[in-house]
Amino acid sequence: TITEDKLSGSVYSVGEKAGGLTEKMAQLTGLLPGTAVAVANVDAHVSVPAVGITEPKKMLMIMGTSTCHVLLGEKVNIVPGMCGVVDNGILPGYAGYEAGQSCVGDHFEWFVKHHVPEDYKKEAKEKHTGIHELLSQKAVLQKPGESGLLALDWWNGNRSTLVDADLTGMLLGMTLLTKPEDIYRALVEATAYGTRMIIETFRENGVPIEELYAAGGIAEKNPFIMQIYADVTNMEIKLSGSPQAPALGSAIFGALAAGRENGGCESITEAAAHMGKLKDHSYKPNAEHAEIYDTLYAEYKELVQYFGKENHVMKRLKTLKNGHFASLAKRNQKGDDHA
Repeated sequence: TITEDKLSGSVYSVGEKAGGLTEKMAQLTGLLPGTAVAVANVDAHVSVPAVGITEPKKMLMIMGTSTCHVLLGEKVNIVPGMCGVVDNGILPGYAGYEAGQSCVGDHFEWFVKHHVPEDYKKEAKEKHTGIHELLSQKAVLQKPGESGLLALDWWNGNRSTLVDADLTGMLLGMTLLTKPEDIYRALVEATAYGTRMIIETFRENGVPIEELYAAGGIAEKNPFIMQIYADVTNMEIKLSGSPQAPALGSAIFGALAAGRENGGCESITEAAAHMGKLKDHSYKPNAEHAEIYDTLYAEYKELVQYFGKENHVMKRLKTLKNGHFASLAKRNQKGDDHA
């Protein structure tokens, strides 16, 4: 097998014990020597039991600078455009699926950093609030479609479902009346459409999704964004009870590795039931908004098809741009040589 040919030593499954803390590490961490250490895992994957997920049909979004979508399946299905699927890859006994968007929080931060006028910054300062909060306060007053804008969320390429890092972003529908909050909302909506496309692609390829969960900085800090996601996906979104879901999930796997005889847990289901948690509130879709977003999402899908698969203008522009920089670097090099 590949592991036998390429890797040295034993291979363990997630949730198994890799060993115990040495005396030195026990002193550094303040824990007891011999404390169970679980085998290495992925930060997004360990967050799954942290929100209480131990069975299929439930997707978790870890939302920050980018978004990682993870879920469990009964069996391994090949889903086009996804990051991958591994049997026993997230929790023992299930196929672990992962998808993602490579530009989410980074998307909004780009706009705030480069395209917010000074009078907005002054207003935020006078109101003792941040720029993201101010734009959210202004944008939440709009109804879906009110700005006339539609965006593609590819400022850092497309991870799922096109798996193409050479794609770029797009904003459609601007006029001389377009305001910063209009653009901010359009960018947020674009990332929500991207998530909906991921969800629908899983469903269309035999991996059902019936519940939606969220963790990470955006889920923790921005109700405006989370409500848009609920409206666009037309799904209730349940929130991680911990602001540090990966850390809590790591502890859950540590308890599993320790086993009941050492004060831990016998199964991941038991560990998640004892330690996983959700917030008391969730985000429920607004039926009126969800209906309008169905129309806007249909237009988004048309743009994805055209610019992602049919017209490669984005890549041609990128080639010209890269050629320009290469030419500039060559001229600079010649100038250095003459100097």
